[in-house]
Amino acid sequence: MNRQIPSPMRFEGSLIRLALLDALRKLDPRTQWRNPVMFVVYVGSLFTTFLAIVDHRHGFTGAVAAWLWFTVLFANFAEAVAEGRSKAQASSLRQLKRDILAKRLPADYRPGRSSSPESLTHEDISAGELRKGDCVFVDSGDLIPADGEVVEGMATVDESAITGESAPVVRESGGDLSAVTGGTRVLSDWLVIRVSADPGETFVDRMIAMVEGAQRQKTPNELALTILLVALTLIFLGVVTTLLPFSIYAVAVTHAGHPVRLVVLVALLVCLIPTTIAGLLSAIGVAGMSRMLQANVVATSGRAVEAAGDVDVLLLDKTGTITLGNRQATEFIPGPGVTADELATAAYLASLADETPEGRSIVQLAGNLTQSRPGPPGDSDFVPFSALTRMSGIDLSDGRVIRKGAADAIERFLGDAGPLPLPLVQAIEGIARHGGTPLVVAEHRRALGVIYLRDVVKPGIQERFAELRRMGIHTVMVTGDNHLTAAAIAAEAGVDDFLAEATPETKLKLIREHQARGHLVAMTGDGTNDAPALAQADVAVAMNSGTQAAKEASNLVDLDSDPTKLIQIVETGKRMLMTRGALTTFSIANDIAKYFAIVPAAFIGTYPQLGVLNIMRLSSPTSAILSAVIFNALIIVALIPLALCGVAYRPVGAASLLRRNLLVYGLGGMLVPFIGIKLIDLLLVSLGLG
Repeated sequence: MNRQIPSPMRFEGSLIRLALLDALRKLDPRTQWRNPVMFVVYVGSLFTTFLAIVDHRHGFTGAVAAWLWFTVLFANFAEAVAEGRSKAQASSLRQLKRDILAKRLPADYRPGRSSSPESLTHEDISAGELRKGDCVFVDSGDLIPADGEVVEGMATVDESAITGESAPVVRESGGDLSAVTGGTRVLSDWLVIRVSADPGETFVDRMIAMVEGAQRQKTPNELALTILLVALTLIFLGVVTTLLPFSIYAVAVTHAGHPVRLVVLVALLVCLIPTTIAGLLSAIGVAGMSRMLQANVVATSGRAVEAAGDVDVLLLDKTGTITLGNRQATEFIPGPGVTADELATAAYLASLADETPEGRSIVQLAGNLTQSRPGPPGDSDFVPFSALTRMSGIDLSDGRVIRKGAADAIERFLGDAGPLPLPLVQAIEGIARHGGTPLVVAEHRRALGVIYLRDVVKPGIQERFAELRRMGIHTVMVTGDNHLTAAAIAAEAGVDDFLAEATPETKLKLIREHQARGHLVAMTGDGTNDAPALAQADVAVAMNSGTQAAKEASNLVDLDSDPTKLIQIVETGKRMLMTRGALTTFSIANDIAKYFAIVPAAFIGTYPQLGVLNIMRLSSPTSAILSAVIFNALIIVALIPLALCGVAYRPVGAASLLRRNLLVYGLGGMLVPFIGIKLIDLLLVSLGLG
């Protein structure tokens, strides 16, 4: 990786300084109002500051006011650090936004594969003048001026500025490797690109906006948690508000003690409301999207990151995800009455225009059998592969029609010619049982034979699926192979289910069926034919190398174009949800210790019997209250690394996670404040401030 992304545990001096300045800027009331819980602390800080100015003789009031301001600042600092790290990640992306010279082609340009660079006329304009639908010519060594799709040509492109990978990639027209990103560089040959985004709407623009949080909206779970925190705050506000008249009445009746002080009530309110999670909630959300970018995945919304953590059904393409993806032709199996040379020649002709790895391997295998393969006549028509027909081939000028494809597709092509010969059916079934892919070759009304394609399951994939199963995630392999081949690969890989002979319609139907049963579904895709299913899935991951239609239909884009990244995305989403849940549990559990610290100290003058609640044996009422307020502020700072890095993820079931969460963060949240408040009390006494 060339692009350096700040580690979540690295807090550079410049980042800290910028975060501190940003924390001060966030003291603007319009900013504070966005976090209702911290806004209550903000108002309490203003009120205690006013009390400290009015009654300047008591340093206690000033100390409480100061630590309440620190509480607000530390919450601002947590969010500023998370945003600062994201802005640092975006700084390298801004380098791609430069004024590039574009070679715009005339409006009447039409793609033609026979064109050469010399025949293309163009005008030189600034990239900022390009609009969606314009076509531009990019020569070797030029920077690609805008996002788009290749409509003509094939070239190697350096995408290291986006992906971080130094190895160049091939981009070509007419396939699933046609998308290009503005700011990358063509290294060889040339391309004609149709611009797919207006200025300000490019992929890099959207990346920068999402990384910096400018377009980050609160996710549904985050909104629900915010509502809960606000409800708790209102309850505590109502309780604390009633304590003053009760205290005044008690003093009037007993003629003993004194009413509770306003500054003490403010301190009690701030310590009891869930300030810890409220101060860290935004940082957790920003950090979740930042962790996605560290994995080279760009989220177009925070909802996608959160939904990834809730996913319980994964749709995974077989090729490139479960298997290595480079299926190779290893054998020609001729049918009855057909010679091996006749089958090889027909397979060779049907694959000449097939630019897939499988097609090239068929051409290579046929060429190895004999060195004198004739080329097709110049006026022959090539038939490209279609996901709908699941065949490709050639229509020769002498009237011969040759097709190669899946067995059932070829049977439909043969029509009334009858079923496939029994030896070919047996060969197809044998190949499928061994996890291979059989392709049948037919000429006009006759099946010639079978091509044996082999694929290999990726090492370690069974262990990954076992982990997903322990997490309660159901895995489904999606493949265009026939049922027998799919079953063999599924059994070898260890997936829970599979969809064979998949088409865009069957993928969409499968996703809807799972969603109708209440499941959240994730899938990956890179082609235009994947776009409907991607748009339907709850978490849709498009490959950066894929078509523009696939990227627009998705809510996550993998810059590395690695289909296996879906598993890592799910783990990242679950880590964010676990972090939010753990810190919420910790924050609410904190209140117990603060209750035992502040309530006795606040009302012991009126109700001496409350002294039995001082189980921490704090030295004095003022020391107890100040210790609780200080701990309430410092715990936010202490938890910032955890909010940014996330809770350690373990692939276990929901019940085990809940027990662990309650034990570590529930019980820990109750015990840590007792220890922390007592230590702060001892420190204040030793300094003569207690």
